Amino acid sequence: MKRIGILGGLSAESTVDYYLTVTREYAQQYGNVAYPEILIYSVNFQQFLDWQNAGQWDLTAERIVEIFHVLARAGAQVGLIATNTLHYVFEQVAPRSPIPLVSIVEATTAAVRQAGITTVGLIGTHFTTEGSFYQRALARAGITTLVPDTSAERQRVHEIIVNELARGEIKEGSRRAVIDIATGLITQGAQGLILGCTELPLLVKSQDLAVPMFDTAKIHALAVLSAAQQ
Repeated sequence: MKRIGILGGLSAESTVDYYLTVTREYAQQYGNVAYPEILIYSVNFQQFLDWQNAGQWDLTAERIVEIFHVLARAGAQVGLIATNTLHYVFEQVAPRSPIPLVSIVEATTAAVRQAGITTVGLIGTHFTTEGSFYQRALARAGITTLVPDTSAERQRVHEIIVNELARGEIKEGSRRAVIDIATGLITQGAQGLILGCTELPLLVKSQDLAVPMFDTAKIHALAVLSAAQQ
């Protein structure tokens, strides 16, 4: 199998889930523990936050490319960026990476399409919901994307992710707020909900809503496990 290289630490909370998903899923599928070798480059999260807040996506992209060169030199043969937000620059980064990268957006779009859903809700950081990278991919698959209506709702989810979940803080009030925002999207016609931040599954569970939820971290981890076996 190919050796997997993970750009992680954005945040550490969800990077742990990637590692566990790949190793546990392999063991479940094959009944042994000969899972792929995994290299994790855990970045300085604050540096990336600062670049995002300043709109310095060029610096973000350059650093990502540098990291995948490091992972490739260490032996990685297939890679991923273990966060949704940084897929804002995936199309600029992927062609410059020395190893093939598995896209969280493409993997999630495929999962939504396979579920037969034509209108899906999307929550995540405001870079994800106010950007167009998910919407473009979903539209190409014939899927309509709904995001929270107001900037206040989008900012509320963003702050919960960055200031709480990324630090391992789980608060009932925040869980309720996210569920209420998601319920609003369902009322508008969302047949499913994309948890468009890899930390959101720490807060919201499948039983919290009446529609299917798409755990992007798990979908992404399973996609890279599949790529490592090809």
